Formats: sequence, structure tokens, C-alpha cells
Amino acid sequence: MKAIKKTLRDFLQYPSAIASMVIIFLLLVVSTYTLIVYPYSEAVRLWRGGENVWYNLPRNVPPSWTNWFRSEKLPETIILNSADESASKSIDSIQTGDRIEMAFTYEFDTDIYPQEISLFMKATFKEKSPFASITWETPDGREIRIADFAVATSQTYRFSQDTRLQRRLGGVAPMIGLFAEPGTDPPKPLKGEYTMRVSVVTFEPDTDLDIEFVQYGQVYGLAGTDHLRRDLMVALLWGIPVALSFGLVAALGTTILTMIIAAIGTWYGGWVDEAIQRVTEVNLVLPTLPILIMIGTFYSRSIVLMLGVIILLSIFGGAIKSYRSIFMQVRESPYIEAARAYGASDLRIIMNYLVPRIIPLLIPALVSGIPGFVFLEAGLAVLGLGDPVLPTWGKIIDDAQRNGALYRGYYYWVLEPAVLLMLTGLAFAMLGFALDRVFNPRLRGM
Repeated sequence: MKAIKKTLRDFLQYPSAIASMVIIFLLLVVSTYTLIVYPYSEAVRLWRGGENVWYNLPRNVPPSWTNWFRSEKLPETIILNSADESASKSIDSIQTGDRIEMAFTYEFDTDIYPQEISLFMKATFKEKSPFASITWETPDGREIRIADFAVATSQTYRFSQDTRLQRRLGGVAPMIGLFAEPGTDPPKPLKGEYTMRVSVVTFEPDTDLDIEFVQYGQVYGLAGTDHLRRDLMVALLWGIPVALSFGLVAALGTTILTMIIAAIGTWYGGWVDEAIQRVTEVNLVLPTLPILIMIGTFYSRSIVLMLGVIILLSIFGGAIKSYRSIFMQVRESPYIEAARAYGASDLRIIMNYLVPRIIPLLIPALVSGIPGFVFLEAGLAVLGLGDPVLPTWGKIIDDAQRNGALYRGYYYWVLEPAVLLMLTGLAFAMLGFALDRVFNPRLRGM
């Protein structure tokens, strides 16, 4: 206990160590939250669903918090639905059936016009479809007729694709004409309360209609969206547990297996040690990344397979020779001779007497090795060899690269996962350096 307390005191002397522990703790908390809120099956469904799932989000827009740094505020996405009472809905009986009145009211207070306005309608009827009339009310009291049509069972109406509406607005695009202040040149958005009213007449009993009103803004959420309208926050959150688990398992498996193999070769010597050294020397000249690319291209891109191959290629690394030199000194220690004298088995000597002596060197190496594996997984994904199912940071960067994010000015699409990668790597690197100084006193003065 005294040794543990002294080690902890030495560790807390380094501000970088405290900062790294805070970052890692936050990453672990967010990982736990992510796995609870977005289970694996749900995350895969959201990420692979594309526009079928994210139909009501704007395409390629930055995060909402970017408005804090803009002189002209961009409009946010607004979703109103008559089915969940975010829009008013009343039903009155008439001679032919029912009259349904809906009102979608919201405040528009931005300096830029929205991307689009769409209505997603779902009607229930047997033979005669309901008839809808849509009008638009502006803050200055004007009423603009939008459209009149019979509603199908499932129908989408997009304002910008209605050429008749554009003609009624004097040839101006609907997203400008509906919001522009009269008499301004160039057109200036009129701020205030807008209302879209829908009057529906039904011709059969038990006929109903619900409408989802979506104003696609120019910003969305905490992370923005991509080319498939997906909320990037899902992939950014899920990238944390994937990166941490991949890096930790790879580093732990590689370090422990390397240490045990080196101890076995040192203790048994002879042909066992020679075989381990020759395999290590051959493995040192093998190109790891091309092998992974070949496996991902011709066999499988499963993250579990890639993890296994990385561990297999890493256990016979240069660390075996470093550990071997330490074990050769420990093997000649008096307590090893004493253990052999009282009849301790080879396995007991290796696991109880050789391996524990290298633990102080093992822990800093293990922690420092995690960022390398995290970046390797992200690098494979950027090359298009990431797991085809999981949403990860590397997958976000790969999608951004394929869709010309930097050329189109979608910097957030690349910077968000890149910053998280650098933050994770920095946290484990600082922790590894601090542990190295704690367990190796010769480094404390450096």
C-alpha cells in the first residue's frame, strides 16, 4: 500500500497526467452514454439507413453552434407534426364527410433563406382521397395560396419543385418569395411569425390526414449533417467506444503476448529462443499496412478480423528483443535460483518471477501504444478499408473525402473527427509519458 500511495503521489505531480486522466474519464463516460442511448443495432440502423431514416434533416449543413460566430444568422431546421401536437389540428363534421383544419406556426428570425420546405403527408381512406388546400400567412398579414390537390396515401410535397407556385410568386424561387419583404431589392427576409394553414375536406367516414412540416435550415444539431442527411453526432459518439476498445484491446493483447513470448524464449533458450528470434526478424521487415490493405481488399473488412491480424503482426515486434534483454538479466537473479532449487515449475517461474519484474516497463508501453492503434484503425477507414457496418471517425473522414468536403467548404465534416482523434491520441500519449517518468526515475529530470 505504501508503494501504491507513493506511486500515486508521484503521478499527481504532473499536470499533464491529471489533464490526460480527465480527458480519458470524459471519453469513457461519453462511451457509456453512447452505448446506452444508441445500442449497436440502433446505431447501425441509423447510419446505414441513409435518407430513408434522415429524410427530415437538411443535407450538408454545419452545426448550429456556428451561428455564434456569424454576423448573419443561418436558419435552423424546424419540424412540426400534426400527429404529435406540435401543430394545431381540428376536425369538424360536414355534409360530405369532415373538414380538417391544421395550422403550422413558427418564428422566423434569421438573415438567410432556408434550403427547402417539404410536407410529408399520410392519409387513411378507402376509395375517395381527401382534398387539401394550403395557404401561407406572412408576418405582415399577406396570404399566399400554395397549392390545392388530392392527397394520396403517402405523399411528399416540396415547395421548391412546384413550378405553379413559382409563377404565382412572380418567377421568384419559393424559398425567397415566401419569406421576402415586399419592395426590397435585393429581396430581404421578413422576420416574424409565419403560419401555414391546411384545409382538408374528406369524402368518406373514418378518413384522416396527418402532415409533417419540415423547414430545412442551413445548420443542424451539434455536429451538422453529411451528404445523406445523416446526423454526424451519431458517428462521432459511436467513434469513441470503437476507438477506445480497438486501441485498448490491440495494445493490451500485443503487449501482454509479446512479454510472455519473450519470457518463454528467454527461459527455455536453445531452439525455442532461436525460433522466436528468427520469426521476429522476419516479421520486422514485413509491411504491416500493405498486408492489412490486401486482407481488407480481397477477404474481409470486419473490424474484428483486422484487430486479430494487427495483434498477430505486432506481437513479434521489436519489443521482444527489448524484453528479452531484461529477462536475461532477471534470469540470473538469486531468487530465480532459489525458486529452481525448491522445485518450482517452468511455468510458475515464468509467470510469477520473470513477468512481474517487467510490469513497471509494461504499463507505460501499453498506454503509449493505444494511440497508434487508434490512428491505424482510422487510417484503414480513410483508405476505404474500415468496417462496412460500424460508424467510426475514420468512416466520417472517408465519406468527407469521397464527397469533396474540403473543396465545397464543409470543413466541419473533416475537422470534428480529426479533432477527436487528436484529442484521444494526446490524452493517452500524455498519460504514457507521465507513467514512464513515474516508473523510470531517470526520466524525471528530463
